[in-house]
Amino acid sequence: MATADNDNFKKGDYVVYPAHGVGMIEGIETAKIGGIDVKLYAISFEKDRMRLKIPVFKAKTSGLRRLCTTSRMKDALKTLQGKARIRRTMWSRRAQEYETKINSGDPIAIAEVYRDLKRSNDESEQSYSERQIYQSALERLAREVAAVEKIEEAKATAKLEKLMGTTGAKPVIEVEKPAAKKAA
Repeated sequence: MATADNDNFKKGDYVVYPAHGVGMIEGIETAKIGGIDVKLYAISFEKDRMRLKIPVFKAKTSGLRRLCTTSRMKDALKTLQGKARIRRTMWSRRAQEYETKINSGDPIAIAEVYRDLKRSNDESEQSYSERQIYQSALERLAREVAAVEKIEEAKATAKLEKLMGTTGAKPVIEVEKPAAKKAA
């Protein structure tokens, strides 16, 4: 049986865990769980000062993956230059959708969130939760850009902010149609 692409990480590999972003494999350990020896990936997330251990056999189902390719990252950066799409739905629903996209670990989905929440100086001030989600998307995307391009995270953040500053595109506002009323 051939091992899947994300089942064969080794010490020193950079990986992306959807809920936490970019981390590094510190090693492969064996632990006795319920009387059974289980191989675990020990992953360090330096920025969050966090360590995570994932059973090797669960790596794929947990979404653990290698860094995206440079071509996929180019697509994500291209997404930033598109028009922002702001749906006219309740903020709580949009916030939930944004969080889901960020936690998907997909750089293009994260780029969409960053792009959609970016506000130009002349627009209304963002709420606290909008700023939190915006910052989370920026940091998550910057970490992967930094790892893929082998640059410092601060340089990756500056690159993303510069990319966003050069777009003069106005957001496209999507109005969600109300559900049709049932005839009485």
